[in-house]
Amino acid sequence: MIVVDSSAFIRFLIKEEGWEKLIPYLNPDAEPCSVDLLIIETANAIWKYVERFKRIDEDKGLNLLERVMKLVEENVLRLEPASSYLREALKISLRYGITVYDSLFIAQARSLNVKLITSDRKQIEVAQDLGVETVLIE
Repeated sequence: MIVVDSSAFIRFLIKEEGWEKLIPYLNPDAEPCSVDLLIIETANAIWKYVERFKRIDEDKGLNLLERVMKLVEENVLRLEPASSYLREALKISLRYGITVYDSLFIAQARSLNVKLITSDRKQIEVAQDLGVETVLIE
């Protein structure tokens, strides 16, 4: 099992540079999981790619979200309630000065004692300081 944060997942979904490095981690054998915040952050990123960056059109954006939901429905990507990790995430945020959003993924990986996959260098530093094994996807 591994925890995938939003930055890495969105890189994979949108096929940003380096997305191929996520292939080994986003398959049923790797048992990827995340907090349910991932879906919200992913939908927001899709909105940005449609509205702000104009890199994809609305139909493609909606199609991407449908694909994400299918991964969840088919249990390829398991989601857990962010509220399960919120107290620990807030402690991490207050201690290290990072957002609660980023801390949720660290708290989940720490609690499950699994690797954290992310594209966020600051998140990696904090996770490693807390003894969480990490994989940086760039």
